[in-house]
Amino acid sequence: MPDDMEPTGQKKVTLIPTERIRVLNPRVRNRRTFEAMVENIARIGLKRPITVAPRAGTDPQEYDLVCGQGRLEAFIELKQDRIPAIVIEADESDCLVMSLVENCARRQHNPIDLMREIGALRQRGYNDRQIGEKIGVSTEYVNMIAGLLEKGEERLVSAVETGVLPLNLAIQISKTDAKGAQKALMDAYTQKKLRGRKLTLVRRLIQQRELRGPQIKSNALGRRVAKRALTSEGLVRAYQQEAARQKLLIKKAELAQSRLMFVREAFRKLCADEHFMTLLRAEGLETMPADLAQAVTSGPSS
Repeated sequence: MPDDMEPTGQKKVTLIPTERIRVLNPRVRNRRTFEAMVENIARIGLKRPITVAPRAGTDPQEYDLVCGQGRLEAFIELKQDRIPAIVIEADESDCLVMSLVENCARRQHNPIDLMREIGALRQRGYNDRQIGEKIGVSTEYVNMIAGLLEKGEERLVSAVETGVLPLNLAIQISKTDAKGAQKALMDAYTQKKLRGRKLTLVRRLIQQRELRGPQIKSNALGRRVAKRALTSEGLVRAYQQEAARQKLLIKKAELAQSRLMFVREAFRKLCADEHFMTLLRAEGLETMPADLAQAVTSGPSS
């Protein structure tokens, strides 16, 4: 290929050394999805080139990645020195914005990444209207996401990050008090947005947020707080709870046994009734399961 270039419509694809490409907006990816991408590229090749922009003042020429981090990392994983890329003219800020837009255009994206990217664009001087226009959402939506970050709602952000709490519900909870949060939770349940285990976790999160505040003290975002040391009081309480659980199991077992004894005795008496047995034979019900027959013929339990 002359000069490592080939025409693709109005664009040109260039083979660029992977070591000269800098990822401006790195994203953490699901390992299983990434391995599937690597296997697919190894088997059938790269379907779509990445997009990069030349970085000013570098010799030899280096590039900023606009989109295609997964494909770039897959090529590096496959020990490929160069990767096909479309080169565009854009400064670092434009590259960052285009990378955000590309991420937002995905059918599935991580809400926490979107929130952090919007926060980063705000820090670079973009206002909510400009960010909204670039990523195709309303100014109010950008404002709500940025507000969630500014309020230090670490508990809500952690819940969004782990997939427990929908982003829109997290924003709604952050703008209300405990009573309003409970109402929002009930609305989410009614609309089938939260059910089962997630509903329990969010209810507990709201309680912790009310008692201890929105931030997670002395704890990295998205990680669990270290468990408290076990005290003698805690040990006694745990023992009492386990004893109560065992007593409940015993009561349930005794109830099941008494019901089973009643049913077995009722069947035994019915089988001793000649009129009842004649009726069963007339209906063609002359046999019964072996286990039931054995229980009936063994006589009443002592």
